[in-house]
Amino acid sequence: MKIIAVTNIKGGVGKTTTAVNLAYLACAGGSATVLWDLDPQGAATYTLRCEPNERASVKKLLSGKRELPELLVPSQYERLDVLPADFSYRHFDVHLSDKRNPTQRLLRMSRPLAESYALLFLDCPPGISLLSENVLKAADLVVVPLLPTPLSVRMLVQLQEFVDAEGWTDVKLLPFFSMVDRRKSLHAEVIASTREQFPAILATEVPYSSEIERMTQRRAPLPAYSPRSAVGLVYAALWSEVEAHLEN
Repeated sequence: MKIIAVTNIKGGVGKTTTAVNLAYLACAGGSATVLWDLDPQGAATYTLRCEPNERASVKKLLSGKRELPELLVPSQYERLDVLPADFSYRHFDVHLSDKRNPTQRLLRMSRPLAESYALLFLDCPPGISLLSENVLKAADLVVVPLLPTPLSVRMLVQLQEFVDAEGWTDVKLLPFFSMVDRRKSLHAEVIASTREQFPAILATEVPYSSEIERMTQRRAPLPAYSPRSAVGLVYAALWSEVEAHLEN
């Protein structure tokens, strides 16, 4: 099972939108997929209409009293299941810090899922924390939505510096530009300069779009209800790029 994390130090950059759309495209392409909503706000859970059948606190999960496969909820899409968010996830770091080898816990917890799934997507809360260290240690690919603004690019630099300082040479960061408005000269300038600094930035740019904002109103992945729209095709292109990195 391959693990794809969608994360950024900064919030409001399109992490959940990305995670939901890519997970849907993965299952539509034939891969048995699960999306784990690690954000206590539960936006991915809400968008995919997957409220938990029963709740299990992060304390019970980390202690081994509950296993992830027990908490799976099927979505309305074939081959896509969800591990819904729980509000106790806001204390993930507190409970992780009490465990031996805390940066390995997320990977160990996810192993039972490998019996049934080819792909695990992690929709992560913002920030750098013990939970995000777990995510970076567990993930095969780390997809980083990036606004075309100086502050957002600074967050990418900080994330890369953190990975480098930890010596995690096997962590593959895949940043891409999100909420792009090419009519803004600042966006064009930041994109051009950042691509020179970070050659690994994906070619696909997700535009600012009211159609994307309506995803939470429709409570469905955009490629599911509008696959041939301009933004639907953009997410398909983004998934093609990410998927290609899984094979390398």
